[in-house]
Amino acid sequence: MKILLSNSSKEPFYNQIYGQIKSMILSDELKDGEGLPSMRKLARDLGVSVITIKRAYDELEKESFIFSIVGKGSFVSENNIALIKEKKMQAVEEQLQAVVANSKEIGISLQELQEMLHIFYKE
Repeated sequence: MKILLSNSSKEPFYNQIYGQIKSMILSDELKDGEGLPSMRKLARDLGVSVITIKRAYDELEKESFIFSIVGKGSFVSENNIALIKEKKMQAVEEQLQAVVANSKEIGISLQELQEMLHIFYKE
């Protein structure tokens, strides 16, 4: 598992780890049921404390991205990924509705809005 930590980021390490693992799950880079590295191994690989990894794993488990079995490890949740993606899709739709409403309010054309979206999507 490739996780990159930035010392210059204002975001704490546990949050960087959480975000990157979450992204790997949502992008299907980590498959349903796939095991995650042990907390000790990941902590050693990343050069952080086990407590930092535990906090990241706890957050992932709290949001049902992973589940843990005592003595066996942590695994990508199998049934919740589709539900999580659906919730994310709903959030995107709500944000787009707000963007469209604000754009119409100030006279931004559909073409201008598409160009802006295209620029932001490529960033």
